[in-house]
Amino acid sequence: MDRPSNHPAVRTGGIGVLLVNLGTPDAPTPAAVKRYLGEFLSDRRVVEIPPLVWQPILRGIILNTRPKKSAHAYAQVWGPDGSPLAAITKAQAEALQVRLGPGVQVRWAMRYGNPALGAELAALKAAGCDRILVAPLYPQYSGATTASAIDGLAGALKAMRWQPAIRTLPPYFDDPAHIAALRDDIARQLAALPFRPEVLLLSFHGMPERTLALGDPYHCQCRKTARLLAEALAVDWGEVRIETSFQSRFGKAKWLEPATDAVLAAEAGRGTRRLAIAAPGFSADCLETREELAIRGREQFLGAGGEDYAALDCLNAGEAGMAMLEALARRELAGWIG
Repeated sequence: MDRPSNHPAVRTGGIGVLLVNLGTPDAPTPAAVKRYLGEFLSDRRVVEIPPLVWQPILRGIILNTRPKKSAHAYAQVWGPDGSPLAAITKAQAEALQVRLGPGVQVRWAMRYGNPALGAELAALKAAGCDRILVAPLYPQYSGATTASAIDGLAGALKAMRWQPAIRTLPPYFDDPAHIAALRDDIARQLAALPFRPEVLLLSFHGMPERTLALGDPYHCQCRKTARLLAEALAVDWGEVRIETSFQSRFGKAKWLEPATDAVLAAEAGRGTRRLAIAAPGFSADCLETREELAIRGREQFLGAGGEDYAALDCLNAGEAGMAMLEALARRELAGWIG
């Protein structure tokens, strides 16, 4: 039946992919960082302390002291295209668009900050996508990351009268495509170093230890990624000792151990002179890799007696990482695309 002349045009039938990462301030300034941290640290998935207790601490102390320090850290890694996380996630979306072709629309969003998840989901719907794959770019599942992204998705859907059909990308911590991509990319970077490392340290983002006791699978999934990656690298890099650690401790609670900064100091103290560090829990380089690992990690290792140190890049928008993302996306889009 033909559409009546007074019927508004409605775009439908499209397929969309929305890549989602954690978030970033809009600028490396205390004011922008304060806005970002206020949103991020108010998420009850991230900080599970009751709001009546936590919010006075957050508003009265943390947001008045931490933004200046964090802004200085962001300024050290900020590029012409903004923060590394934003620039790289955008590049991943653009590369995935080329790989998937014009039959799929690919956009990217941040859970906190901009571009906002809800706005990007609405943009895909307005462009005619009534089937959308939402892909949180967290290899390992955590309530503070993957679940929070799905919470944000649910909130965005709640505000929509006409909702698209939704699929979500599962955690891919042990997916053969992910392990192969990490193996190939890390091996390539190790081979390009001017020194042969004695130790390869795999550093994952930390979480309070209580999350493990409460049933969060994150720690176990990090350990499995590390084990599978070590096995995959052993063929050509068997003489390099591979260790696992957890970074970015915050507050007084006990966090997952061993801590990355403590391991760096301990390795140098026991005689390790050449060390490389990789972050296989991050899909894209960000403040935690470019500043915490590449800058402060180097200072910690060399200051404790080490001699050669290299912080390896994440998969980012490189060939190995993009081949993996394409494979994962096509698998989850099965039945929607040919």
